[in-house]
Amino acid sequence: MKGSGMRKFDAQTTARLQQEIEDSFDEELEIELSESLANMMADDAELAEAATRHAAELDRRTYFHELFRLQHELIRLQDWVVDQGLKMVVLFEGRDSAGKGGAIKRITQRLNPRVVRTVALPAPSERERTQWYFQRYVPHLPAAGEIVLFDRSWYNRAGVERVMGFCSEGDVEEFFRSVPEFERMLVRSGIILIKYWFSITDAEQQFRFHMRIHDPLKQWKLSPMDVESRRRWEDYTRAKEAMLEHTHIPEAPWWVVRADDKRRARLNCIAHLLAQVPHGEITRPTVVLPPRVRNPDYTRHPIPDAMHVPEIW
Repeated sequence: MKGSGMRKFDAQTTARLQQEIEDSFDEELEIELSESLANMMADDAELAEAATRHAAELDRRTYFHELFRLQHELIRLQDWVVDQGLKMVVLFEGRDSAGKGGAIKRITQRLNPRVVRTVALPAPSERERTQWYFQRYVPHLPAAGEIVLFDRSWYNRAGVERVMGFCSEGDVEEFFRSVPEFERMLVRSGIILIKYWFSITDAEQQFRFHMRIHDPLKQWKLSPMDVESRRRWEDYTRAKEAMLEHTHIPEAPWWVVRADDKRRARLNCIAHLLAQVPHGEITRPTVVLPPRVRNPDYTRHPIPDAMHVPEIW
C-alpha cells in the first residue's frame, strides 16, 4: 500500500495478527453468539460436521463451544458456593501480557458480581507501605458465599517489587518466611485458596508487547513498568523460580497454565478451577410472574424529547 506507511508482514505474522484482532473482539462476539452457537453446537455430531465444512473455523468454533459449556458450569459452581457458604480465593499471577486479565474476564463474564468479584489493587500508598505487608489484602478476602479473584496479589513482593528494587532482599526473605504461614492460616480459616501462574515464552511476550504498541485499543495496557519488565526478562525468571520454590506448599500449591495460546489457556484454567471444588446442582425455586397490576386511574406522563438520548443508530 503506497504511501500508507504500513509495515508489511510475512504470512505467518499476518495470520498471528489476524488471530489477535479476532481475540480482541471475542468478548463481544461471545455475548452476541452465545445462544445461537451454543444451540448449534449442542450436538457433537453437528460440531464434527461443521468441522468438515469449515476446517479453518474449527479452532474458534470449538473454543466458543467449550467456553459456553464451562461458563454454564461456573454458574453451577457459583450457586454451590452460595448455597454451601464456601469462601474461595483464586490468585492469578504471571508476566505482563501473560493473559491473566483475559482469563479472569471469561470466568466472571456471566457470573453474579455480588458473588464473584475481582480485586486488582494499585501500587501501595505511603501509609500502606508502613503497614504489615499482607494488611491491605485482608479486607478483600471473601465472606461466606463469595469468590474473590486477585488479578495480581501479595506475590507482587516476590515479583515486580523485587525485580524493580521496590523492596529490599530482607523484605523478600521475610515474605518467603511469612507467606506459607499466612496462606496456611487462610486455609485453616476455611478459605479455598487456588494459585495460578500464567506462563508464556520470551517470543510470545515480545509479540504481545508489539501488539500493544501498535493497537490503539491496547496501548493503555503498556506502562513504562511493563516496558522495563521486558528488558529484565531473566530477572523475572529468576524471581519466579525462587517464588515457586518457596511458596509451593501442599495446602496451597501453584498451578502453572501454559498460556502462549490464549484460548487454550482460558479453557484449561477454567476446567481446572471447576475441578478443584466438587459441586452439585442446586435446585432453584420455580419463578412465576405475578399478574401485572393495572390501576384505571394511572396515566403515564410523556418524557420531554430533550431528555432522550439522540438515536444516531
